[in-house]
Amino acid sequence: MNLSLALFVSPHLVHLSPVDAVIIVFYFALVLAIGFYLKRRSNTSEDYFLAGREMTAWIAGLSFLSANLGALELMGWAGATYQYGILAAHWYWIGAIPAMLFLGLVMMPFYYISKTHSVPGYLKLRYGESSRALSAISFAFMTVLMSGINMYSMALVMKVVLGWDINFSILVSSITVAIYVGLGGLRSAIFNEVLQFVLIWAGALLIPILGLIETGGWNNLRVQVARNASAEYTHLWSTLGSFQSNPMGIHWTGIVFGLGAVISFGYWTTDFLVVQRVLSAKDLRAAKMAPIIGAAFKMFVPLIVILPGLIGIAVLPMKLVGEGAAVGTGGHSYNEVLPLLLARYCGPGLLGLGVTALMAGFMSGMAGNVSAFSTVWTYDIYSALFHKNASDQQLVGMGRWSTIGGVAISVGTAYLVIQFLSIMDYVQALFSFFIAPLFGTVLLGMLWKRATAAGGFWGLLTGTVSSIAMWAWVKVDPSALRYVALSPYARDMAENMYRALWSCLLCVVVTVVVSLFTAPKLASELKGLVYGETEIPSEGEFAFYQRPVFWAGAVAVVFVVLNILFW
Repeated sequence: MNLSLALFVSPHLVHLSPVDAVIIVFYFALVLAIGFYLKRRSNTSEDYFLAGREMTAWIAGLSFLSANLGALELMGWAGATYQYGILAAHWYWIGAIPAMLFLGLVMMPFYYISKTHSVPGYLKLRYGESSRALSAISFAFMTVLMSGINMYSMALVMKVVLGWDINFSILVSSITVAIYVGLGGLRSAIFNEVLQFVLIWAGALLIPILGLIETGGWNNLRVQVARNASAEYTHLWSTLGSFQSNPMGIHWTGIVFGLGAVISFGYWTTDFLVVQRVLSAKDLRAAKMAPIIGAAFKMFVPLIVILPGLIGIAVLPMKLVGEGAAVGTGGHSYNEVLPLLLARYCGPGLLGLGVTALMAGFMSGMAGNVSAFSTVWTYDIYSALFHKNASDQQLVGMGRWSTIGGVAISVGTAYLVIQFLSIMDYVQALFSFFIAPLFGTVLLGMLWKRATAAGGFWGLLTGTVSSIAMWAWVKVDPSALRYVALSPYARDMAENMYRALWSCLLCVVVTVVVSLFTAPKLASELKGLVYGETEIPSEGEFAFYQRPVFWAGAVAVVFVVLNILFW
């Protein structure tokens, strides 16, 4: 069904039918019920922060993916696709699959064998308290900013589609997440994320299916995208030979090295938001399989995210703009392409399912960040710096209070997003600040026995500060873009990729140089932390088709085929 242009500029796009309202209310009641039910199984710190380490590979894998399937995926990348074309799919394929497989096969043994509660906890064991404190504070700051994105995105959907007040929407979503994560901890977050994974696919598939029907299939969609934007918007690799031949203003080196080698590996292997889900697995094999299962599903998420962005270019009657310009003119921003399509295609019943899918995605992202913040705050800041002898019950209590505090801070950060052109420009900027240098520190710690405590701390600090400094340099002097992003034609996303690459390289160089001039730990202190000093359990008792490396190879083959098909 089509909506007239007048409908798009009205105060809101649609009205909920009684059926839609019942679906949405039932969803909120269900997630709260799960939180109350699981409270009785979250009485110890192991239960509250790591779900008792008893999740199967499938549960951990789906939660691992669902924790990332929030506003960043559903609204952020749909908006980024409208802005940059199919190039946004790189963030799902080269920007995710290799790193997820690497996490499962190479890095999970160290995280799991060391029995750490967090990535900063691993840094404490490998480098010392100073590196743990720096990474914990940086990560805590980043998670509340990321949680704010999900709050803002959900409120934006409710404003555009239903006309709800943005402040009311933020209040409802924040209270709901605070209750069910505060009560049940990570276990509650994981079970709700698996539920939300199913709801997201059930509701979000409506838009690409109905959109392809309206446009006449993939080939006709490409023709309409080329007419309304450019033929370059439907090519994944062939336009990356120069900075000026693609909508992002980026060269293939930025995609391969900035995104594929730094941002991607940094996020999927060191961002505790996702790593925490895998640490909940019941044994090492399940922990290794979980990211591989997540990678298999990740390859097909563009069906519900990238396709809607391209469909928006083809069928929406208005031109979408950056967030700041939309606020100033009263128009619609890139971030609103998904709710605009939701209003275009979904009638009574379907609308309730679609809105519930978006709510599930946003709340999944919020819950993931809040539960990760709670764990890092409790173990790596409160317990490490302020109350080293805290009892188990005191840790659980602080976990619940920090959940509420994290949600409250996130409410404030939700309003920062309007300063950026799109949600994903904002998110990738944060990753370049905090995740890119952290990856260099963790990787050197796992692979190089000679890395020292001083080297780890000063490398991480240099990488983080340099990334923020490069961002500020371009803001003060836009001509600096030619140095940071290697081209004056680069746009915000390209700048983020190159800034991440430089900050990671600086982190590695400083870590290596300082380590060579300082004393390393004894080999006996590195057992379970570094390759060469850690005994990895054999998987010889499993048939070849039951081993993680076999399934990682199968995922890798499909990954290569997809990149060739959409070249």
